[in-house]
Amino acid sequence: MNILITGSNGQLGNEMRMASQSHTKHSYFFTDIVESEGVQKLDITDKTAVSDFVERNRIDLIVNCAAYTNVDKAEEDEATALKINAEALGVLGNQGIHVIHVSTDYVFSGDEHIPCRESDPVAPRTVYGRTKYEGEKILLASCPEAVILRTAWLYSSFGNNFVKTMIRLGNERDRLGVVFDQIGTPTYAADLAKAIFTVIENPSWHPGIYHFTNEGVCSWYDFTIAIHELAGITQCHVSPISSEEYQYKTPRPHYSVLDKSKFKQTFGVEIPHWMDGLRRCIHALNC
Repeated sequence: MNILITGSNGQLGNEMRMASQSHTKHSYFFTDIVESEGVQKLDITDKTAVSDFVERNRIDLIVNCAAYTNVDKAEEDEATALKINAEALGVLGNQGIHVIHVSTDYVFSGDEHIPCRESDPVAPRTVYGRTKYEGEKILLASCPEAVILRTAWLYSSFGNNFVKTMIRLGNERDRLGVVFDQIGTPTYAADLAKAIFTVIENPSWHPGIYHFTNEGVCSWYDFTIAIHELAGITQCHVSPISSEEYQYKTPRPHYSVLDKSKFKQTFGVEIPHWMDGLRRCIHALNC
């Protein structure tokens, strides 16, 4: 197959590029809004450009890793978030081929107390969450055979993310306050990339919505303690603080744990614990 991977300069896109080196059965075309080494320029909101690219390169499958993910900026620029997170899915979904799309835990309210299943009602409370949910609906309307993978708390050795920020702050400061009352599952983007390749290379195509994160749960405070321990940061004292004390510009989910039973049962896989993923990421960062 010829596979188009969008958003290839991002965390997940970079992990897909790395993982593709050991998945040589198919040919891959890496694109993003900005051209870089090994990445071609493609605006996924441009219907003509996408159609031309798909036809010219005889693309059989699209993996969409592109997204507008800045939760706070999305509140100020809903038009751009809607264009990238929702309207672009109509462009990708109308190419007459299969699509794998990455969505988010933000489609839920965050008030849940048990892991969210794919069939649970959605209730996004932010522009980011609403635009991502709109993208899901648009994609399924234009491409009913699509696969949607919802994930949460994504990090990688690439790009800007919580892990790299906590390592930097841990080395710069002697004290740090981190939120303890938001619970979720840190997800190593390399493990999500592996899950995507599991979908691609499965003998049968299984359309639908799935949840994928690493296993286990923790708070951002717990996550930070683990990051510092694995990175060998000892001079920074980390204190737990409430979400109210932190004063977020945009509300964050208090509970965003996703139930992964459907993915595990459908594809017959075991998912690594978040601590295992974090160890591998810290190793990749040479900390």
